[in-house]
Amino acid sequence: MNKFRTRLALLMIALIGCSVLCAGVFVAVMLERSHLGALQDSMKREIQIILATMPENAKQYENRNSLFFTERAEYLKQSAGARVTFIAADGTVLGDSDLDPQRMDNHAARQEVREAMENGVGYSKRFSDSTGGNMLYVAMAVRSGSDVVGYLRLSMGLGEIESTIRHIWLGLLGGLLVVFCIAGLISFRIAYQLTRPIEKITRVARQITKMNYKSRVYISNRDEVGQLGQAINTMADSLQQQMHRILENESRLSSVLDNMVSGVVMIDGDGRIVLMNRSVEDILGDVSSELIGKPYDNAKQPYELVQLIKECIDRGEHIRDEINFYFPDERIVEVNLVPMRGVEEEWLGLVIVLHDITAIRRLEKVRSEFVANVSHELKTPVAAVKGFAETLLAGAMNDPEIAKSFLQIIYDESERLNRLIGDILELSKVESKRVPLLFSPVHLNSFVRKTLDMMQSSAVKKDISLDMQVDPELYMEADEDRLRQIMINLLSNGINYTPEGGKVKVQVEEVAAAGDGGEDKIRITISDTGIGIPKKDLPRIFERFYRVDKARSRSSGGTGLGLSIVKHLVELHKGSIRVESDIGLGSKFILELPVIHS
Repeated sequence: MNKFRTRLALLMIALIGCSVLCAGVFVAVMLERSHLGALQDSMKREIQIILATMPENAKQYENRNSLFFTERAEYLKQSAGARVTFIAADGTVLGDSDLDPQRMDNHAARQEVREAMENGVGYSKRFSDSTGGNMLYVAMAVRSGSDVVGYLRLSMGLGEIESTIRHIWLGLLGGLLVVFCIAGLISFRIAYQLTRPIEKITRVARQITKMNYKSRVYISNRDEVGQLGQAINTMADSLQQQMHRILENESRLSSVLDNMVSGVVMIDGDGRIVLMNRSVEDILGDVSSELIGKPYDNAKQPYELVQLIKECIDRGEHIRDEINFYFPDERIVEVNLVPMRGVEEEWLGLVIVLHDITAIRRLEKVRSEFVANVSHELKTPVAAVKGFAETLLAGAMNDPEIAKSFLQIIYDESERLNRLIGDILELSKVESKRVPLLFSPVHLNSFVRKTLDMMQSSAVKKDISLDMQVDPELYMEADEDRLRQIMINLLSNGINYTPEGGKVKVQVEEVAAAGDGGEDKIRITISDTGIGIPKKDLPRIFERFYRVDKARSRSSGGTGLGLSIVKHLVELHKGSIRVESDIGLGSKFILELPVIHS
């Protein structure tokens, strides 16, 4: 911008200087011409006066009286103040005020003489060797009747005029220099005033190109430049608003993509991956930043996925399929490939949506297994009731001992069926979280003692001792009925799977909070000296209908749903349960429940 300002100022100075210079030259030339014209007229009048006062001139010219003309020329020079020369019609010098006419050249070829011969008067300006300076010559023809008998010429040096013109030129140059200086200052001032707003506008425009949309032009002028600055500000406001909307939309889109459970991948028309969200990393086990910009078939993706992408590109149609992934974890993924096309149906790429349906398929499997297990568990007692009832109807009722035995079996199977149906309904309510918990303070010592008293009859039948170790001062907040249901289920398992003469123990202790943000917990440990649980079965014992020893479970009257109900009730109390067991040494169920619920 400084260069532009300098060029503009120099251009203005050049224009002003040329204008002043042209005007000065014109004035100087006109003054010179005016001085020469006035001098020529003055010398012409002087010649006319001389000729008017010399009536005998024509006769003297005819006589070619050189002495007369020489004397007359010297006399006239004193009064005219100019060099006087008398010239014959053939150009011979008859007399001269400054030089000897005998030594002077013929003047017939002189310009002023030729013009006087043709027009009666002639003018000439030239350098004179005899005087060593520029001279103005004015010659006038002398007539005798209609014939030219000679010429009278006056010549005067132009030194004075040239000195005057020289002073004019010097004044002109000095004035021009002053004008240049003033014009320079004014030009730079005007150029600064003109370019300063433009410089501001240019600076703001550069800031806008660098995406700094907060930059503004501050110009108070109301001319065209001010209107341009206002237009730049309006454009910046519009761009800032549009970029704000774009950034908001981009932030929303990025937030939606990053928080989507489904993985999203976008592939452009050249087959390169241009977009991936974080869920893709969880599904594919790759870092999205390493895949962006790479071809989809060079990204070390599963072979089945690459083949589906190629098929979608070839067919240009929506494709949906399920793929089993084995890295980083085994999972089932639903893949949707949707092609993208432009307005004119040109190929733009495709969008891939990956949805992990492992949990859904696992739930479907669990549901089907649950239905099969329920059907099997229900079918066994129903079949027994039906079989023994048919036997009784066939004639076994006539034998009182057999009839009583069969009716007892029917009763036992009905009880088992009733327990199974009750446990199924209870589990359904617990899993659907339709069980309202009524929290209240529970004194753990008395609570455990009452629970053991309820289980005492079952323990006495197998000669199993029930022990407890509970601090008398321990309290916790819980739903007492549901907590008792948890304890009874676990104690029943301990009694059922402990041989006669064994022991079941309940130990309750307080666990201090871990760290500043933790909470105090109550740890309830129910241990037995039973048969134990194999390590391979430990991860599955809380599943529905899962039994370690199916024959013994049925003989003990278990439904296979007790531990599953316990786990869900513990989770409703915001607690946790785990099991430790050794074959032949017994099992230990450990519950950790919060002391206070928010």
